[in-house]
Amino acid sequence: MGTPASRRERILDAAEVQFAGDGFAATGTTAIADGAGVPKGLVFYYFPRKIDILRALLAERLPSHPLCEPSEVTRIGDPVASLVQLARTLGLGRHESVVLSTIIWRESGTHPEVREHLRALRESILELTEQVLDSAIEHAIDPVMRRQAAQTFVAVVMDDANTQRFEGTGPDVAGAARVISNALTSPPG
Repeated sequence: MGTPASRRERILDAAEVQFAGDGFAATGTTAIADGAGVPKGLVFYYFPRKIDILRALLAERLPSHPLCEPSEVTRIGDPVASLVQLARTLGLGRHESVVLSTIIWRESGTHPEVREHLRALRESILELTEQVLDSAIEHAIDPVMRRQAAQTFVAVVMDDANTQRFEGTGPDVAGAARVISNALTSPPG
């Protein structure tokens, strides 16, 4: 049946798939146990309540802080390449996170824990984007414009991640990075 850690991981894997497919409310612990190949009692041993499974998924499988260091992605003098590298490094739309992102978008409206995780993730990406812009652009940036640029970029990156779960065509992240760069580096006028 595997080690305790592997059984716990199988339960989380099964719950992730079930929550993404059927939603949290419609998923029973029996389905999770069946999907994990474990007795139902073992689900309750590791997670006394179903909400504890959702909390564990959020805590253990969402990107953690810090997401990356600005210096890892910044290309001084090249804000476009810096933003594109930031989006790649964040990897919010990578295949392994698509199932979890489905849960995040679906459950954020009904579960405060999920909504708070999504809000914290968005805020950390906003702050990181502002730091990358400050490092990549070689002149002082108006803080209001920098925040608006970061908000725009984060909206595009999160929309891209959300779109990928439907296997649809997402926004052009590099194109958005060029628009943002032009707005921040062009002389006013």
